[in-house]
Amino acid sequence: MLSRERSTKVFRLALNFSSLLHAHGSSTGQSLPITKQALTTLLQSCSSHPSLLKQLHALLLTTGLSIKNALITQLLTSLTLLGDMSYARQLFDEMHKPRPFLWNTIMKGYVKNGIPDEAVSVYGKMRHLGVRPDPFTFPFVIKACAELAELWAGLGMHGHVVKHGLEFVAAVRTELTIMYVKFGELGCAEFLFGSMVERDLVAWNALIAVCVQTGFSSKALQSFREMGMAGIKADSVTIVSALSACGHLGCLETGEEIYEFAREEGIDSNIIVHNARLDMYAKCGDMDKAMNLFDEMPQRNVISWSTVIGGYAINGESEKALALFSRMKNQGVQPNYVTFLAVLSACSHTGRVNEGWQYFNFMAQSDDKNIQPRKEHYACMVDLLGRSGHLEEAYNFIKSMPIEADPGIWGALLGACAIHQNIKLGQHVADLLFELAPEIASYHVLLSNMYAAAGRWRCVEKVRQRMRKKGARKVAAYSSVEFNGEIHILYGGDKSHPKSASILAKLEDLLKQMKSMGYIPETDSVFHDVEDEEKESTLSTHSEKLAIAFSLINGSPKFPIRVMKNLRICGDCHTFCKLVSRITMREIIMRDKNRFHHFKNGICSCKDFW
Repeated sequence: MLSRERSTKVFRLALNFSSLLHAHGSSTGQSLPITKQALTTLLQSCSSHPSLLKQLHALLLTTGLSIKNALITQLLTSLTLLGDMSYARQLFDEMHKPRPFLWNTIMKGYVKNGIPDEAVSVYGKMRHLGVRPDPFTFPFVIKACAELAELWAGLGMHGHVVKHGLEFVAAVRTELTIMYVKFGELGCAEFLFGSMVERDLVAWNALIAVCVQTGFSSKALQSFREMGMAGIKADSVTIVSALSACGHLGCLETGEEIYEFAREEGIDSNIIVHNARLDMYAKCGDMDKAMNLFDEMPQRNVISWSTVIGGYAINGESEKALALFSRMKNQGVQPNYVTFLAVLSACSHTGRVNEGWQYFNFMAQSDDKNIQPRKEHYACMVDLLGRSGHLEEAYNFIKSMPIEADPGIWGALLGACAIHQNIKLGQHVADLLFELAPEIASYHVLLSNMYAAAGRWRCVEKVRQRMRKKGARKVAAYSSVEFNGEIHILYGGDKSHPKSASILAKLEDLLKQMKSMGYIPETDSVFHDVEDEEKESTLSTHSEKLAIAFSLINGSPKFPIRVMKNLRICGDCHTFCKLVSRITMREIIMRDKNRFHHFKNGICSCKDFW
């Protein structure tokens, strides 16, 4: 945004320029020869104000001035940077035989402004007109294909790259690698990246970052290590991505090592690195370290505050989250939509319905677009109301929303129906979700579990048949633990781990002690067509139980047991964790799909509200 003083200056410059042209045209009947330098100066003055750019364009057209390519390029670039792609495209379409650089500029603009389909369309037009792409064309179009998430389009673009002999251009190959990672084709990505002639810091950072963004955090850490072995020196961007990967995986030990490396290299003082470290601590369930770092930081921004507030929220410490939010406001730090999402999450995890409504209504009534409710906030309110048992209120809230409810919002209500066993409403919500997102298995599983808990096994079988018909595959449950810097992943019922025999023996010993304390396995939701003994066996080998047994065998009793699970913890495993924490006198910190559970001396931090 231009300042008032600068806006006035620019307008005067444009008016003076227009008056000069008009006066000269009236006296001589000819256009005034304006120098390229004068036009460039005017363009630079208007570059951050779309209305002035349009006026300048109109002025140049009406005066009959011959516009040089450099000026058109500058005008087009300014429009794309400002996000006015409609006017930029109009300007582009009026050009006579635009050079490849201008084609690249308009495609880059579409990609940067989140309109990837138009970028691909422009590339198609470019090919149709016989304009040969250059090495700078393909990075933008490949990025567009990746954003469209269409593998066939990406494969076709890869073919064009090879056809034009540009497959070994570093920027092109890097974007192809990123594209294949986004498509989940890690084999192709590894081959392309491994066969690059020169893999510089930019290429490594791009690979590591995209692996984290697409959920391949283990691959990101592997690439981080390979980068070091290749002799490429990391920078703060590398460290941020590596710490983010540790946060996703719950690798506190590895994260600490990476930060120590950053400190030794002198790249730890960046506020972005500090924020990434804060996020890593929060996602590993260590809020004491997160808060110590927060208090020691010489500089904090809204991201710092939001990260710690969100960390307290997912760790079930809502009072501390809301207290920190008050402290943030008292210190004059302006919250944004991420901050309010963390605040609503804090209310949701502890059933603070009235406070949740107060914060949400404040957002809804605000004129500040940066804090007005988005879909994530509506979903959080539905979760808050639903978890607290206000299912009808949550349903009516969805129906009255000013935006269309997406699967995430309806999914939050279905999850609440499952918690409170409201089968009637759950069936209705599930039917809506099966229409909106038939391929997402978790919605089918939630409804199936509701039927199973109610003993309605015929309905369970119908849901399973529908899943098979729709091709929806249930996500395999797994848990992970870190030991000696290595991630160990254990799947439910899996006996392939090298220490499987020891793990199962430890589990059997724990279960004997638990049964002597009155523990009864919750087998209600296990398949009805198997014997009770088999039901107990199925429950006893849930992934989180295997992970805890592994940690008890291998980990030091001085440290908490940290387990990361990809799905929501079941009721039986929740009881198991409470009893094991009492038997072994070990703290168990578990992060499931929704939140953290801190088990200590037989009590969970969630207070059985999850």
